[in-house]
Amino acid sequence: MTTIFDPQINHKIVCMKKLIVGFIIFIFSFISYTLHAQIQIPSFGKGIPMIARDSSVYINAAFRFQTLMTNQWDVQQDKLSSLENRTSSFLIRRARIKLKGWAVSPKLKYNLELALSNRDNGGGNSNRFSNAANIVLSAEAEWNFYKGLSLWAGQGKLPGNRERIVSSGNLQFVDRSALNSNFNIDRDVGIMLKNVHKFRNRFILRETISVTKGEGKSLTVPNVGGIDYTFKIEALPFGSFKGGGDYGSSFIVREPTPKLAVAIAYDMNQKAGRTRGQLGDFIIDENGIPVGKDLRTLFVDAMFKYKNISMMAEFVSRNTTDNSPQVLSDEDFIIGTYYTGTATNLAIGYLFKKNWEVAGRWTQVNPHELVANDEMQYTIGLSKYIVGHKLKVQTDFTYRAIKSVDDRLIFRLQMDLHI
Repeated sequence: MTTIFDPQINHKIVCMKKLIVGFIIFIFSFISYTLHAQIQIPSFGKGIPMIARDSSVYINAAFRFQTLMTNQWDVQQDKLSSLENRTSSFLIRRARIKLKGWAVSPKLKYNLELALSNRDNGGGNSNRFSNAANIVLSAEAEWNFYKGLSLWAGQGKLPGNRERIVSSGNLQFVDRSALNSNFNIDRDVGIMLKNVHKFRNRFILRETISVTKGEGKSLTVPNVGGIDYTFKIEALPFGSFKGGGDYGSSFIVREPTPKLAVAIAYDMNQKAGRTRGQLGDFIIDENGIPVGKDLRTLFVDAMFKYKNISMMAEFVSRNTTDNSPQVLSDEDFIIGTYYTGTATNLAIGYLFKKNWEVAGRWTQVNPHELVANDEMQYTIGLSKYIVGHKLKVQTDFTYRAIKSVDDRLIFRLQMDLHI
């Protein structure tokens, strides 16, 4: 009898077995630990806090998921009266486990975030990821070694645009803007130095410098390009926001006095190996050799909040050192195209007394003419915060005005649950 052997199927089975075994080990380890820890659940949305009897380690365990429904239409000849080619989808947009806390001392903090949904951990179908899913989103440790100075190491979000740093669970709309999806520098692996100054008990200044791999999260092969350097400075002239609201698109904690955060960041990715820096396709020539150019990205953003009103503004500009997004082979064939250009994003929201919020967003994306078409997006959103951002329902309509092609209309509805 002949047995048909499919390497891909066998590989998937092996990966699944490893995942199941790993999950079982995690559960048993979790149970074993909790038997020796003091557990008190404060309230819904605060996670499950645990502290060792000798106070040597603190853990806060939480999980969350988002269910998303999307409908999309082509706007024929840019007329809303002529909608055609409707497509729809229902999916688990995000499903995550989060573990954070401190070890030995509160000055040594850690954060681990795992992605479980297929939509959330895709992109690993390459030997550069060992043909495995990108389950580990963040695995980071931060040591506050002197006053406002902290040293960070691991894998996590880079100090780029504000909207990307805001947790996907604290968004004002169903998802982030087109500026973010096309230009953000995402997560990376490396080290970071952070500093916080405070002047006259009010004015806050933050500086961050990071040195990272430059090719994003979860890679298992040596770096194909150069090193990535990111510099960011941020000012809060009226003091800190309540509940960390400077990095929350819409916070239920209302600000009794005006609060403002302004930031500028610059990212230099040497010989970037992927078309979007830390994201996108790898650029490989006909001989299988990685090829790249230096990518330079500038971010400017601001967040303002006062009572029921929140406003956010972002601008980004990205280019290569030779001002051309295309990478050519020795025979002048195009082997890769970086996503370069500029984008602007503006958002404003008003939160009513019973935690209903109406918000609007305008986004303009102007990629290089060799990259993609210009487009503008107009989004109107409605959110009901049942238990803040921990339990909410959000919906929005987006109109995409795309140059030289039919426009698009998008409707989305999402529920977010965070334990």
